[in-house]
Amino acid sequence: MADIPITQNAVLGDPELQERLIGMNPEFGEFCIRVSGELWGKPLLDQKTKALITLAVDVVIQAEGPPFANHVDMAMKQGVTREEMEELFMFMMIYAGFNKAGIYFPALDKILGPKPS
Repeated sequence: MADIPITQNAVLGDPELQERLIGMNPEFGEFCIRVSGELWGKPLLDQKTKALITLAVDVVIQAEGPPFANHVDMAMKQGVTREEMEELFMFMMIYAGFNKAGIYFPALDKILGPKPS
């Protein structure tokens, strides 16, 4: 993805994400936006670090489908590269388990398309 502008808050600064959350269920979406927007607004960890932590948590809890796709999109909008995500999944193989982390390589291909050779 080429030159995606980084937002100051990965939740409150992303209207597309907000629409997807509200589209799941309006009450749920509004609550998610309010609570996670406040947490993503905390100043000590930068947005890119928070996005990588979110992807690591996805591996641990085995999140898939729209939540994982939203988190990949969010991470890319915070400047995380595909290569950084793949390195994170490699790192998570040690701490979360090979089988847990291994499924995220093809999941990433499904979202971003096959990795260029």
